[in-house]
Amino acid sequence: MPPTPRKIRVAYLVTHPIQYQAPLLRRISAEPDIDLKVFFESDISVCTFSDPGFGRTLRWDTDLLGGYEHEFLPALGPTDRVSTLQPLNFGFARRLREGGFTALWVHGYMRPFHWHAILAAKRLGLKVLVRDEATAVSRPRSPLNRRWQKLFFRWLRKRVDAFLAIGSLNRQYYLANGIDPRRAFLMPYAVDNEFFQQQAKKAATNRIALRRSLGLREEKPVVLFAGKMIPRKRPLDLLRAWTLLGERRPYLVFVGDGPLMVRLQHEAGRFGSGEILLTGFRNQSELPAFYDLCDVFVIPSEYEPWGLVVNEAMNAGRAILAADQVGCAADLVGNSDNGFIYRTGDVHDLSRVLRLAIGDRARLDAMGRRSLEIINGWNFETDVA
Repeated sequence: MPPTPRKIRVAYLVTHPIQYQAPLLRRISAEPDIDLKVFFESDISVCTFSDPGFGRTLRWDTDLLGGYEHEFLPALGPTDRVSTLQPLNFGFARRLREGGFTALWVHGYMRPFHWHAILAAKRLGLKVLVRDEATAVSRPRSPLNRRWQKLFFRWLRKRVDAFLAIGSLNRQYYLANGIDPRRAFLMPYAVDNEFFQQQAKKAATNRIALRRSLGLREEKPVVLFAGKMIPRKRPLDLLRAWTLLGERRPYLVFVGDGPLMVRLQHEAGRFGSGEILLTGFRNQSELPAFYDLCDVFVIPSEYEPWGLVVNEAMNAGRAILAADQVGCAADLVGNSDNGFIYRTGDVHDLSRVLRLAIGDRARLDAMGRRSLEIINGWNFETDVA
């Protein structure tokens, strides 16, 4: 019999259970030579909670905690909010010391509690791995902010052994801040491809019934937006670009909720009923049916670190239109390949690529097939490796 592999014990520190991460944590925990324990600072996402971005209270309808070892860290005061300084957790250094860990993996490096955790791990001789979402396009930065960033990374790179890049723009950001390329490893932002593809296939059997229930004719293409109705997501750009398409306009479906919903309803109301559909908030388990329903998925956000909804839509084999400030566009969207990239905030440029996408049915189908090919290579197996 082959020898039993020596287990590497890894502590993972993250603010709260995240719906996109839970399947990955289960997958890592299934590795025979990785003993993972997850430490959460807040329990906000496992209860009914208020999300200002969606403008409502909600509760995720997917399993966030099953299949991996985890613990919620103690805190002073409330744990139902997450900010730079909250919750006020304690006791993590002792858990690292007593847990027999080989390495600490930290998600996010801009919280003082995470700095404390990194220092504690280095004192114990642990390897430290950091994963974060920042890119050159993920937020506006003043010259002063950029200088501070350089100084911060000078401190960080002396204490972190490996930087886990979610994509090419994230890796470039690390290198631009002085990180040795040999210490920047790709750990792509991925979703549970198998789950979303299975759900898309299941949804396809009910696609005609769903279209009829929504009042959508079968021969007319569907363009989909899914996300929070907030200024940074720029849903109004999509609506205004759609108005420029003239008589050959496709159906336009908005899935989500938030502060801009009233304004979106007002502007959509000028076009009467039938062409524009605003579904309101839909939970995780409901989204695959809408990805399957659409022909084109649009993400018009500005300062978007990644955009995991794109991964999800690609698992349904759909063409993608992405603004050039969306982090995933550099890796997952190729112009004329599986979709188009356009200038963020440029309504006319968005209208142009919309017209290109819906104007040729054969090319649209080919772009969808290419999306599926691309996303099959952007997966949890790479993350585990």
